[in-house]
Amino acid sequence: MSKDDIDDSTAPLIEHLTELRSRLIWALLAFIVAMVACFTVADPIFDFLTRPICAALADRGQDCSLAMIKLQEGFFVAIRISFLGGFVLSFPFIGYQLWRFVAPGLYKSEKSAFLPFLIASPGMFLAGAAFAYYVILPLAFDFFLGFQKAGPVPVEGAVDPAATTAAGIAFFGSIEEYLALTIKFVLAFGLCFQLPVLLTLMGKAGLVSSAGLGGVRKYAVVGILIVAAIATPPDVVSQVILFAVVYGLYEVSILLVARVEKQREAKLRAEGLWFEDEDEEEAAAAKKAGEP
Repeated sequence: MSKDDIDDSTAPLIEHLTELRSRLIWALLAFIVAMVACFTVADPIFDFLTRPICAALADRGQDCSLAMIKLQEGFFVAIRISFLGGFVLSFPFIGYQLWRFVAPGLYKSEKSAFLPFLIASPGMFLAGAAFAYYVILPLAFDFFLGFQKAGPVPVEGAVDPAATTAAGIAFFGSIEEYLALTIKFVLAFGLCFQLPVLLTLMGKAGLVSSAGLGGVRKYAVVGILIVAAIATPPDVVSQVILFAVVYGLYEVSILLVARVEKQREAKLRAEGLWFEDEDEEEAAAAKKAGEP
């Protein structure tokens, strides 16, 4: 290979790296702008994120107040809110930049197949985040706040009740710890709701099949139970809800992958490129002949 051949072969790589750098810069700038914008409205966002805990405290007749335990805690809470809000706000633009980088290397049919998944992914993430915010968080906070005890109260049977009392347990939540817990739930459920998108995309690429997913169903049940135990608080209700939802999404994924397989088979049959296995051909012939 001559020197000119080497230079010609490396030119496309340099162009791709330049294009990638440009897309990354635009995505980073969009994230920084969105982060700064969210920092200016961090208080309303924080008020929105604290509604579940305030509602749970109000049901118990308690005031909604979170403590700033460390001096710098309020500032870092605002930074965390702006970071999360900036990512959510800029995600459509970041996804668009990713699409602009990948799309030129795809065929027209591949573009039409990949684009719906790119659109469905943020939609499913928002659905999971909303499910965590409106369903799981109220259940979790109600469970945790149930461990409070009014006090101090006299110990029953004590000789001197005024001197012998049981300590009370009251909630004095840290704003940083509360926000970290809330974000953990939202992100965990948002990612869990990506399951149908991921499995259907893998089915589109031929990496998984509906029969294969159905065959490992029992292992999927165990895996989902483990995820439910890790991502939810230690109360049975929220764990059962998460398991039921994610397992339902798994079954939906099997149906979606089966639909993708039928579409692929129909397309190959129309093009005359579909070849059945011998066992399938014998079964089809026996069925056609009316044999048992």
